[in-house]
Amino acid sequence: MDPSNKEKESEPVEPRFLDFKCLPDDAMRDGKPVLNKHSTVITRGHDFPGAKAMLYAAGVPDRETMMNAPHVGVASVWWEGNPCNMHLLDLAKVVKDSVKKQGMLAWQYNTIGVSDAITMGGEGMRFSLQTREIIADSIESVTCAQHHDACIAIPGCDKNMPGCVMAFARHNRPSIMIYGGSIMPGYSKLLAKPINISTCYEAHGAYNYDNLKNPNDPSQTKDDILDDIERGACNGAGACGGMYTANTMATAIEAMGLTLPGSSSTPATSPAKMRECAKVADSIRVCMEKNIRPRDLLTKKSFENAMVMMMALGGSTNGVLHFLAMAGTAGVDLTLDDIQRVSDKIPFIADLAPSGRYLMADLYEIGGVPSVMKLLLAAGLLDGTIPTVTGKTMAENVESFPSLSNGQDIIRSLDNPIKATGHIEILRGNLCPGGAVAKITGKEGLKFTGKARVFNKEHELDAALSAGKIPHGENLVLIVRYEGPRGGPGMPEQLKASAALMGAKLTNVALITDGRYSGASHGFIVGHVVPEAAVGGPIAVVQDDDIVTIDAGANSLNMDVSDEEIKRRLSEWKPPKPVVTRGVLAKYMRLVGDASHGAMTDVF
Repeated sequence: MDPSNKEKESEPVEPRFLDFKCLPDDAMRDGKPVLNKHSTVITRGHDFPGAKAMLYAAGVPDRETMMNAPHVGVASVWWEGNPCNMHLLDLAKVVKDSVKKQGMLAWQYNTIGVSDAITMGGEGMRFSLQTREIIADSIESVTCAQHHDACIAIPGCDKNMPGCVMAFARHNRPSIMIYGGSIMPGYSKLLAKPINISTCYEAHGAYNYDNLKNPNDPSQTKDDILDDIERGACNGAGACGGMYTANTMATAIEAMGLTLPGSSSTPATSPAKMRECAKVADSIRVCMEKNIRPRDLLTKKSFENAMVMMMALGGSTNGVLHFLAMAGTAGVDLTLDDIQRVSDKIPFIADLAPSGRYLMADLYEIGGVPSVMKLLLAAGLLDGTIPTVTGKTMAENVESFPSLSNGQDIIRSLDNPIKATGHIEILRGNLCPGGAVAKITGKEGLKFTGKARVFNKEHELDAALSAGKIPHGENLVLIVRYEGPRGGPGMPEQLKASAALMGAKLTNVALITDGRYSGASHGFIVGHVVPEAAVGGPIAVVQDDDIVTIDAGANSLNMDVSDEEIKRRLSEWKPPKPVVTRGVLAKYMRLVGDASHGAMTDVF
């Protein structure tokens, strides 16, 4: 079915998932709520003797535990070779111990992920977005197949968080997310200043345009400087430290009530993160006793809170994609118009990377995300009445946290914002009739007009930038197409190109794509163009030297080409041959919907 069907858009579909035999929600035993509503199906009586035999072998100690102890899945998105995820197994072990101390059975497992920073700019990036679906599939599969009564998920890199929440929405059993936390700032010895992962990509642009110099020591070569940046940008475990996609999603999910207070801003390697893991079992028990389930928390009000946090803190454009997918999975009616509505009313107040100076570790030192929530609650911009996994409201959760001090300059006051409205703009026009997502902080201006230069794949633009073939001077709108969910396939992030433009100081250039951007991207950038080129969207027939105008004030994206000419060009257009025909990307390409509906594979 066509995912852009208008009737479907106006009539949200109630999610239908496989109903599992379990005890009623209000089941009681000895005057107390039954916590093993799902696992009891296979552990009481003798209907499933083989299952019980396997569970005894896996570590259930005795008959009493077999019959009465709830089963809690501890799902970490752990793997080696990526700082965002390499520590999650250790966090999961602490979580497992905390669950066992509550008299419950903890079953630890993990799912897969992809490092966006490692794959960025290469063919591996095509596999990134589809891991969101694999993570959701994995956690749903284990939770339901193994009759777990609850789930605690521990994600790290950016697709991990929405993948976990989508799984929660599917199995709808008491669940909590623990964010793996942010990395601490890196440091360049040669430049004698803090750096982070986005420094690498911007430095690469400066390298290619011979702008990479050390003002402290002009004798150093650009290779020496770039090597030093590569060695010093990441100094240990944790997700990329700015308000990039991982922190955007963790912050948003905390604002929706699915994490413990402070989870999104607590650094990965801090003692506080270990303390969070050690006490999470208290809250999962509360969720089980009170039957607090994910779809009770995933409501229009909680998504409103998530969008408010994204706008106030300057979050990633990927947040739009993931909010739509999480909402779609949970059966919540959320559209691009909702995102624009929130952006229109929420000021952008955070001086956080990529467009600002500070990182999440700095925000943690002044009170973290809960202190920002207190500010927004006091102004009536957040709904503090929403329920959370602690059994308390969001307002009650943050009450004990400090208010932001007057001396700090990371979070501005609401009457002195960086931008009076949000930085995320939803654009429509003859180039994107189904919508597009722009990230415009106001530092770049609100309107840009230039001549189109068209690239049919990201690697074509990367090659042009590496060769220094994108000139300074005349305004240019670079069009990168055939990189959408189907055309990529996989809708790769294009941080390599967007950061190279910043590093090369190509301020005369805007960038438009039917693919997407990293949360570390900034500049005059527009992504998520719908319909994408691969399905015959107008972006497929933009030609070099067409005049293109991005107008954030009017929320429009147009090429100066008549409707008749666009129709003529499209009549002559032929779809390209699929890039892949077998394997996981081919499967994803056949199932995925458009970006304006979250690039979901659950297309109704």
